[in-house]
Amino acid sequence: MSCSLGVIGLGRMAQVILLPLLERGDFRPDQVCGVVGQKASVQNAKEQLPRGVQVFSSDDPSSLVVWNAPIKLLAVKPQHLDAVEEMWNQVDMEAPSSDQLLISLLAGVNLKRLGAIFTDCSCVRAVPNTPALVGAGLTGLAWGDEITYEQKLLVEKFFKPISEVLELPETQLDAFLALASSGPAYVALIAEALADGAVAAGLPRLLANYLAHRTLFGTSLLLKEKALHPGQLKDMVASPGGTTITALRQLESAGVRSALMEAVVAAAERSRELA
Repeated sequence: MSCSLGVIGLGRMAQVILLPLLERGDFRPDQVCGVVGQKASVQNAKEQLPRGVQVFSSDDPSSLVVWNAPIKLLAVKPQHLDAVEEMWNQVDMEAPSSDQLLISLLAGVNLKRLGAIFTDCSCVRAVPNTPALVGAGLTGLAWGDEITYEQKLLVEKFFKPISEVLELPETQLDAFLALASSGPAYVALIAEALADGAVAAGLPRLLANYLAHRTLFGTSLLLKEKALHPGQLKDMVASPGGTTITALRQLESAGVRSALMEAVVAAAERSRELA
């Protein structure tokens, strides 16, 4: 058995990337093979994908077939890279070639390390974020030196259906991850805190949650559509001596602005540590 696309780590993000490729006919289901961490996860993964996609557990000897695919999507957690390297070293390539492509989603694992492990592959780092689940994501791409123009076009086809794609020098990818990839968690925390505040002020929980989510959505859309600097929008809302400026003063006193800045910097530093 052979496949054209091998997916190592067939979790939610990998499935979000894979499904549009199958729906558009870029790959037939029988051309795709995937690996999950445990036998118990095999059936669940199969139920999420079109019939015909081959799914193996990582301890199944047949799972090594994914490494013979000319295109490989590596979507495991960074801490599992050593185990993946062991799998790779067991592979007896059926037809080694110079045009093998490895697309890595691993946070913090740089191109130099990927190239040292996957010596027969042209490597790409991709950093998507969770809004890709609803087709509103951002993906940062950093290319290895050996990547061809045709391979770049192919990689972009993986991510453009679910996200806006930005090509970045690898030196900027950790900062991109800290904002765009980790950022949805910060925003979710803010949404939760805003709703909790509204409940404390007297609103019922369901309404508070709805208003918090809708306010964040509308504000983001306004900033984008009107090309406003955040400071401009803040000044549009905050009138002299009013409720908003009073609230903003409280946020500044609590160090919210500094805390968010330091959170992004800390995430970027952690990404560099993982390398």
